[in-house]
Amino acid sequence: MDNELSKAERTRQFIIETTAGIFNTKGYAGTSLSDLTEATGLTKGSIYGNFENKEEVALAVFDHNYSKLAQNIQQRIEKEHTFYDKLMVYATFYHSFMRNFHTPGGCPILNTAVEADDTNLLLKERAAKAIQKWKKNIEDLIQGGIAAGEFKTDTDHTLVALSIIALIEGGIMISKVTGAPANLDKVLKTVELMIIQIKA
Repeated sequence: MDNELSKAERTRQFIIETTAGIFNTKGYAGTSLSDLTEATGLTKGSIYGNFENKEEVALAVFDHNYSKLAQNIQQRIEKEHTFYDKLMVYATFYHSFMRNFHTPGGCPILNTAVEADDTNLLLKERAAKAIQKWKKNIEDLIQGGIAAGEFKTDTDHTLVALSIIALIEGGIMISKVTGAPANLDKVLKTVELMIIQIKA
């Protein structure tokens, strides 16, 4: 029985990993069932034997893409020793993001938020939770930095956190639409300056 479970889990994981780039590039609405069967080499029955519907695959794919991104950033943050350097990871990580993120299509949070805002409440909810978590992570770093004497005591941590997120996601969107990663690099320079400005 355990083997059956692990085989089912392996099939689910295979479907998620194989279709991750398709959903992230084409979006939920633009990804068809034939895209999924073509990419995986599985039948419609096999896919729906592991997932209730296309939406369930899309939600699992979002979780997969988001966790890959979040883990990547977290690993870099953990390597740094000061709150200032940890926060600065957000200004440096995304320089190479568009070129090196292994899932095609760019930022899964931005893609999902833009597509699902009015059309898919479950995906919208997933993107909203990801942004709330991201905001809290940045706020925690700023508050830790204030307590450690690295950042100015009057720093509005919520304002800075939301501004960093808005700049990064806006920069990704602009660079994607214009096909010019240099545009994102320019926006990230502003993120860097914002972090420098709150130094104590």
